[in-house]
Amino acid sequence: MMLTLTKRPYGGETDLEAIANLLEACEAVDKLEQWTTVSELERDFNSPYFDKERDLQLWEDDTGQLIGFATLWHPSVGELTDVRLGFRVHPQTRGGTLEREIINWGEQRLAELAKEQGVTSVKLRCNSRDDQIDRIAILHENGFSADRYFLTMVRSLQEPLAEPQIPTGFTVRSVIAEQDAEAWVEMHNQSFIDHWNHHDLTVEEYKHWRTDPDYRPELDLVAIAPDGTFASHCYCAIYPEDNKRSGRIEGWVAILGTRRGFRRLGLGKAMLLSGMQKLLAAGMDIAKIGVDYDNPNGARQLYESVGFRKLYTWVWYCKDVRAGLVNNPFI
Repeated sequence: MMLTLTKRPYGGETDLEAIANLLEACEAVDKLEQWTTVSELERDFNSPYFDKERDLQLWEDDTGQLIGFATLWHPSVGELTDVRLGFRVHPQTRGGTLEREIINWGEQRLAELAKEQGVTSVKLRCNSRDDQIDRIAILHENGFSADRYFLTMVRSLQEPLAEPQIPTGFTVRSVIAEQDAEAWVEMHNQSFIDHWNHHDLTVEEYKHWRTDPDYRPELDLVAIAPDGTFASHCYCAIYPEDNKRSGRIEGWVAILGTRRGFRRLGLGKAMLLSGMQKLLAAGMDIAKIGVDYDNPNGARQLYESVGFRKLYTWVWYCKDVRAGLVNNPFI
């Protein structure tokens, strides 16, 4: 029997619980450990540069049940070169036409953006864990190809930790969010400027990110050079709700970077160990970290040197979309 689908835009807070329930149903099958809550969804959708009216779409069946949703995230500053398509489909509805319709919507919306900004071609990106065989097959069938590989790595904090060796003259302290915002953002952008697919962060986005109720200032560290320059940073995060679901006591080294001109001094390792010590002091048993497999500055090797090992692999897929895509039968 052919499934009747209805596509519609986001309707506001009334949709949040349905989206959270859909993600819960997906997680029960996919087991990606990507849990979320209504409040987390609301905060994400209220990002200052996310257009909820145009970059978030929902699909319902003929009973009104939410069976799919998709988001399109594009850079807030700079030239439009690529966007990220995120989507989930209810496990009982997968393998039909819905995934194709969602991808077509993403292509159409991206083509509109490209045309608005006078860009000829933009890359559409979508990711998958490397064991999601069906999702990967759908991406291949729709013209995507593997572009970049990322590892999630893990390390027990019950094993001995080396003492961080802070270079002479540098000081390490916790970030003071309002006071340090501009200096932190400038350092962050300079630290990741040569990383794959980097897009500058804005001060407004940074401040929005700091509204996360799980944000803990004591886990947010910055290394300051003798001349006062913000040189390196390590931000760690603990997600209590995720730990309740997983039954583990773990934290993340969410951001680690050192700006150009201050590399090869040992700051990266010192800040990494400092962050791990903070997680240990907060009662965590496990530390996790994500890394670009081909990071140009040897990040993967650094993490391996302090005991991290690969847990699983994520793959980013991409395809080129040209401006002015129209007359798509699925839209």
